[in-house]
Amino acid sequence: MAHLFRDLSLGHSKRETTPPPRPPSITPPRQSHAEDLPSPLGQLAAKLTDSDLNLTAYEIFVAACRTSSGKPLSSAANGSNSNSSSNNNNHYSSSSTESPSHNSPNTPAVQRSLTSTAASKVKKAFGLKSPGSGSRKSPGSGPGSGSGSGQGKPKRPLTVGELMRNQMRVSEAMDSRVRRALLRISAGQVGRRIESVVVPLELLQQLKSSDFTDQQEYEEWQKRTLKVLEAGLILHPHMPVDKSNSAAQRLRQIVHSALDRPIETGRNNESMQVLRSAVMSLASRSYDGSDSCHWADGIPLNLRLYEMLLQSCFDANDDSSVIEEFDELMEQIKKTWGILGLNQTLHNLCFTWVLFHRFVVTGQVDLDLLSAADGQLAEVAKDAKTTKDAEYSKVLSSTLTSILGWAEKRLLAYHETFDRGNVETMQGIVSLGVAAAKILVEDISTEYRRRRRTEVNVARERIDTYIRSSLRTAFAQIMEKADSSRRASKNQPNALPLLAILAKDVGSLAVTEKQVFSPILKRWHPLAAGLAVATLHQCYGNELKQFISGITELTPDAVQVLRTADQLEKDLVQIAVEDSVESDDGGKAIIREMPPYEAEAAIANLVKIWIKTRLDRLKEWVDRNLQQEHWIAQTNQEGYAPSAVEVLRIMNETLDAYFQLPIPMHPALLPEVMAGLDRCLQYYVTKAKSGCGSRNSFVPTMPALTRCTMESKFQGFGKKKEKSPNSQKRNPQVATNGDSSSGIPQLCVRINTLQWILGEFDVLEKRIITLLRNSESAQVEDFSNGLAKKFELSPAACLEGIQQLCEAVAYRIVFHDLRQVLWDGLYIGDPSSSRIEPFLQELERKLMFVSDTVHERIRTRLITEIMRASFDGFLLVLLAGGPSRAFSRKDSQIIEDDFKFLKELFWANGDGLPSELIDKFSTTVRSILPLFRTDTETIIERFRRVTLETYKSSARSRLPLPPTSGQWDPSEPNTLLRVLCYRNDEIASKFLKKTYDLPKKL
Repeated sequence: MAHLFRDLSLGHSKRETTPPPRPPSITPPRQSHAEDLPSPLGQLAAKLTDSDLNLTAYEIFVAACRTSSGKPLSSAANGSNSNSSSNNNNHYSSSSTESPSHNSPNTPAVQRSLTSTAASKVKKAFGLKSPGSGSRKSPGSGPGSGSGSGQGKPKRPLTVGELMRNQMRVSEAMDSRVRRALLRISAGQVGRRIESVVVPLELLQQLKSSDFTDQQEYEEWQKRTLKVLEAGLILHPHMPVDKSNSAAQRLRQIVHSALDRPIETGRNNESMQVLRSAVMSLASRSYDGSDSCHWADGIPLNLRLYEMLLQSCFDANDDSSVIEEFDELMEQIKKTWGILGLNQTLHNLCFTWVLFHRFVVTGQVDLDLLSAADGQLAEVAKDAKTTKDAEYSKVLSSTLTSILGWAEKRLLAYHETFDRGNVETMQGIVSLGVAAAKILVEDISTEYRRRRRTEVNVARERIDTYIRSSLRTAFAQIMEKADSSRRASKNQPNALPLLAILAKDVGSLAVTEKQVFSPILKRWHPLAAGLAVATLHQCYGNELKQFISGITELTPDAVQVLRTADQLEKDLVQIAVEDSVESDDGGKAIIREMPPYEAEAAIANLVKIWIKTRLDRLKEWVDRNLQQEHWIAQTNQEGYAPSAVEVLRIMNETLDAYFQLPIPMHPALLPEVMAGLDRCLQYYVTKAKSGCGSRNSFVPTMPALTRCTMESKFQGFGKKKEKSPNSQKRNPQVATNGDSSSGIPQLCVRINTLQWILGEFDVLEKRIITLLRNSESAQVEDFSNGLAKKFELSPAACLEGIQQLCEAVAYRIVFHDLRQVLWDGLYIGDPSSSRIEPFLQELERKLMFVSDTVHERIRTRLITEIMRASFDGFLLVLLAGGPSRAFSRKDSQIIEDDFKFLKELFWANGDGLPSELIDKFSTTVRSILPLFRTDTETIIERFRRVTLETYKSSARSRLPLPPTSGQWDPSEPNTLLRVLCYRNDEIASKFLKKTYDLPKKL
C-alpha cells in the first residue's frame, strides 16, 4: 500500500523518533459540532443498517483474507516467534486460538517496535497522526512503557484478523462462527477461488440455529444475510436484471417469505436448493464470461461495504487517528477488491471520502485528516482525467459535489466560520473545495469541454465567488450590528450616525481580511485582498449613494458620514493598490471596480448650498435694514450708519460659522465664500448710494440762447426787478421735496459709512487669514496666494460710491441748496449790484458743516468737489445764465474780483485747500475770464474763424450754429458764441440777429 502514496506531496510526516505534541489550540470552525453527512457513494434500496453492512463487510474481509488473516502484526513479531507458524497453519482458526496467552504486549521489544519499524509509510506520506502522539491508545497500540503484568488491561491483538475484528467491533462469538463456516466451505471446495464463491449463500448453508446463542439471534442473522443477497443480486447487481427474470423473482419471493418465517437451509432441503439455484443463476452472469460470482460488486453496495472496511483503519478510541498497523491492515483490505469489484481508482475515491468524512464528524479540528483528504483528492484528480467509465463518473460527481457543497457552505460565508484561531483549517478546506471544483468542471462538465480551456480558471473563479459572497454576508451582519449600536446610543450625546459607525466597522473588517484571510486565498487568487476591498467598497458605496440622495442640507451628521466614507475609501484603495503591485495590469481592473464615492464633492456641494443659503439670508437682511436706515449718525463718533456695523457683524458671523464646519476643504471653498460676501457688501454699497443723485442731477438745464439790448443794462433802475425766468427752469431730476434721507447730513453719513467699510477690509482680510491658518485642512500654499483672500468688487464699489456721493453733496449744495444766491441771484440785472458775496457767505456755512461732519480722510476730497461745483456754477452763470444777465467790458473787473474772492474762500489764508489744487481746478475759469475784457469785434472775428475751421464751411455760406458741448474753452465756438450772447453792446446784438436771428427774450 505504501508505494501508492509515497509520492504524494502532502507535507512531512508528523511522526518522528520523538513525536511532536499535538497542535495545542486549533479552534474548531463555528457551527461544526455533531455534524454528519449522508454518504455520496450511494443510498441502498435494501433495508440494511450500518450494523448489517459492517458485519457483511467483515465476512467478506475474512473470506478474502483466508490465507493471511492469521499473519502476525509487525508490532508483535518480536514477541511471538515461537508460535507464529502454528497460527498460520489454520487459516480460519478463531481469534482465541490466534493469541497465545504467554505473549505479553508490554515487553520492551514490543514498545520499541511501536515507535520504529511499525511506523506506517502511508501515515508518513499523508502526515496522519497515530494514537501514539496523544494520550489515548488504539487497540493496536501498547499501553505505554509502564512496567507490570498488564493485568486489567485489554489483550493486545497479535494478528491482522484479530485486529480487524476489534476495529470493526465484531464479537468473538460471531467471528468464531464465520471462521468455522468458512473453514468448512474451504474444506469442501478445495482449489476454488473465493471470487467464485457466494459467501452469504455458503454461510446460510453452513450455519445452523444451533451455532447461535438462541433462535432469535439466528433468525435475525438469516434475515440480514438474505437481504444482502437481495441487495447484491437484485437491487444493486453487477449486471442489470430484467424484471421478468425468473431467478430474480424466486429469490425475491424467498427473501420476503423469510421475513415471516425462517427458511430451512439444510443441504438437501428443497427450499435451500431453490435458493441456491436462483442465487447462482443471478451471480454467475458476467460481461466477460469468467467463472467469478458477482454478488457484492454492484454499485453502490460494493462502495458502501468498502467504506465500512476503510473506516476500520481509524483508532476505535481516537476517531481522528489511524492505527499504528495501518499499512498491514490496508494491505489485507485490498484483497477484498476481487469480491467487491473494485480497483485502485475506486479505492482512491472511497478513501478520499472516508478521510474527508472522518474530518467532518470528528469536529473539523484535525488538520492531518484534512491534509490527507486533500492529498488523496489529488490522486482522484489524476484518475478522473484517464477514467471515462459512466458509473465511476456518476459516483465521482456525487462525491465531489458532496465535498464541494460542504466546503462552500463554509467558504461562501467564511467570516462566520473562521477566525484567527482556526484559519489553518480554512486553508485546507479551500484547497479541498477548489480541487473538487476543478475536477467537476474540467473532467466532468461537458460545457467545459466545449469551451476553450484557457477561458476558464476554475480556482480563481471559485475564490472570487467565495470572497464576494462572504464579504457581502459579513457586510450585512456588521450593518445590522451598527444599526443596533446606533439605536442603543441614539439618546446619548455625540452619538455617531449609522454610516459613520458602519465605515469604521468596514475598515476593521478590511484590515482583518488583509491580515488573516487574504494571505491564504492569494494562493489561488493573486488579487484576493484587492477583490475583498473592492467588494466592501461596492457594498458601502450602495448605502452611501442612498444616503447622499436623501441629503438636502449640510448637517454635522452628514459631514461626519461623508468624511468617514472618504477616509474609508482611501484606506480601501490603499489596500487594493498594495495588493496589486505585482499584477500584470497594476491593479487597474480592481480599481475600475471601485468607482469613487466622491464624498468630498458631495460635501462641497452641501457646503455650496449652505453658503448660498447664508448669503441669501444676508442679502435679505441688507434689504430689510436699508429700508429702516435713516442715515443719522447718532451712535458713533465717526458718523457712519449702524446698518454698516450690522452688515460687517453678520459677515464675521458667517465666516466663523464657515470655518467651524467640520469639512476638509475650507481653503478650496473659501474663494466662493469670499466672492459671495463681496457681492453682498457690494450690494449694500450700491443700495447706500442709490437715489442720492449725481452731478447731472443738480446742474440746471441751460436756457435757450438769446441776445442782449442796450437798455437791458438799466433794467434795474426806477422799477421793480422782474423775477428771473431761470428760477422756474430747474432740472426735473433734482429732489426738491425735502427727502430727509438724501439731505446734506444724510449724504455725509453715507460717505462716512462707505469710508468706514473701506477701512474695515484690511481687518476683515487679516481675520480670514487667521481663521484659515487655524483650520485643520490648511496648507502652506493656501497662504501664498493672497488675492484669493481679498475683496474685489466691494472696495471698488466703495471708492466709486464715495466719489459719486461727494459729487452729489457738492452739486447739491451749489445748485440746489444755494440756488437762490447763485443761480437765481448772482449777476441778475446790474452785475455791480448782484455780486458774489451772498453766495460766499452761504457757501462758507455749508463748508463748515461738511468739515465738521465728514470723516477727516474724505474731507479734502469733498471740499475739492464743492470747489469744482462752485467753479462750474460760476461759469454757468456767466455763459448760460439766461436773458436776465448781461455783461459789458467794464464788468470784467467785477467778475475777476468775484472769482478771486471765491478762490480765497477755499484757500482760507492757507488753512484750506492747497493753492496748487485750487489753481488746477480753476484753470478753465481763468482761461474764459479774459474774453469778458476782449472787444466785441475781436471775439466775433475769432468766433467766425474757429467756426469755419471747425465745421469746414466757406466764408460765403451762412455760419452754422455750434452745439453746446458743455466743455468751456476760449477757442471753442459755442463758448465764444455764449460770450457774445451775454455781451451788452450793439455790435454783438446785430451780429447775432443777422447771423442766427436770436431773440432778445425767451
